[in-house]
Amino acid sequence: MIPAEFEYVRPSSVNEAVTALVEAGEDAKLLAGGQSLLPLLRLRLAYPEVLIDLDRVPELREIREDGDALVIGAMATHYQVVHDPLIRAYAPLISLAAATVADPAVRHRGTFGGALAHADPAGDLPAVALALDAVFLTHRREIPASEFFQDYMTSALEPDELLTGIRVPKLGPGWGFHYEKFHRTAQAWAIVGVACAVRRTNGAIEDVRVALTNMGPTPVRAVAVESALAGGTASANAFQVASAHATEGTSPSGDLHGSAEYRQHLAQVLTARALTIASAI
Repeated sequence: MIPAEFEYVRPSSVNEAVTALVEAGEDAKLLAGGQSLLPLLRLRLAYPEVLIDLDRVPELREIREDGDALVIGAMATHYQVVHDPLIRAYAPLISLAAATVADPAVRHRGTFGGALAHADPAGDLPAVALALDAVFLTHRREIPASEFFQDYMTSALEPDELLTGIRVPKLGPGWGFHYEKFHRTAQAWAIVGVACAVRRTNGAIEDVRVALTNMGPTPVRAVAVESALAGGTASANAFQVASAHATEGTSPSGDLHGSAEYRQHLAQVLTARALTIASAI
């Protein structure tokens, strides 16, 4: 199908993009990588009066250090975050998860911020942002990841608000990471995914973060699993016991790819597996 008619704007700076967005308001859509928006335009499920293309705003692609954190520009591509040395050094969970997104063609065009703003609970990166306690940066405020994902494909961003970057804390020595994803075929959406970060000292667990993909209308932080492991000894048995709590606070739906009960079973199995790999046991 052919998209409905719209005005096309291509700003070259954040200020120009914000100005265009504020002027158009709810009648505008932001175009990042276009992997999610373009199909909606073609099917006329989205029909903005103004399309604002962010491709020529170079400052939105920067990945930089900010004290004890990294700031990843919203327009950084999945390919960038997979290969960026700062992310690999301080937030490798992002690189691990981004490497599982779709296929190489999508990873070269799709953007980190665009995937997060899309807020699809089956997407791989929202759960990662939640597990890492990321903070979403717009041109006027900061939004913690715990408040960013509000409902199915609904974020806290206002219609006239531009996501400029995502700040994630640096996690250095002592941390282990893993993203475990179960999907029907290569390049498919996750039926269930688990983002996991574990810090160990002398065999004891000092800190652990676990978040789940596609286990509800938003990514879910598995706080019951984290509580069960806090201060305990890292062992395969401990992870197995804690993972039994992975379904607490979740509300998975059933579809052609699996029932809600099947997803709950997967969440427990994949959580134990992710914790074990992250802890290198």
